[in-house]
Amino acid sequence: MRKLLITIFLCIFGLTFVKAQRFGYIDTDYILKKMPEYKKAEDEINQLSQAWEKEAQEMMKGIEGMYAALQAEQVLLTDEMKKERTEAIRKKESELKEYQKKAFGFEGLYFLKKQELIKPVLDKIWDAADKVAKQNNLAIVFDKAGQLVMIYTDPRYDYTDFVLEALGLGDPNDTVKN
Repeated sequence: MRKLLITIFLCIFGLTFVKAQRFGYIDTDYILKKMPEYKKAEDEINQLSQAWEKEAQEMMKGIEGMYAALQAEQVLLTDEMKKERTEAIRKKESELKEYQKKAFGFEGLYFLKKQELIKPVLDKIWDAADKVAKQNNLAIVFDKAGQLVMIYTDPRYDYTDFVLEALGLGDPNDTVKN
């Protein structure tokens, strides 16, 4: 009898616990497309990236010019002069690699600028998602755009529009997501 009562108690408690675990998902890619500050940040990052890339290309053209000059004058140069010019080319190549690492490497200027400009936008989304999760008593909110693979998503659990509304970007006429 005691085992039966414990089993019934655990089943009722377990069902209540399972029922209490509500979940939902949002699509941050879709939300970001709707945010004008994200577009502005993305444009600024792209402009900076293009400027850094242009500078790297100019450095590369200079190196190619030095190499072409060495090839053209090679027969007229002494071994010592060839060695000096080759060393100068290697030095310029090393400077180019350092510049590329500084601009585009891990924790380089591109990475830091992107983090500086995008992080506040993402923080707004997380704050809005937190607000929506608390309002709807959600225990878990997934990001459909993240690394988590979602093979099927029931639209009943899509809280993207709620997050957009919390951000002040909701459009009641927009029912199609890209």
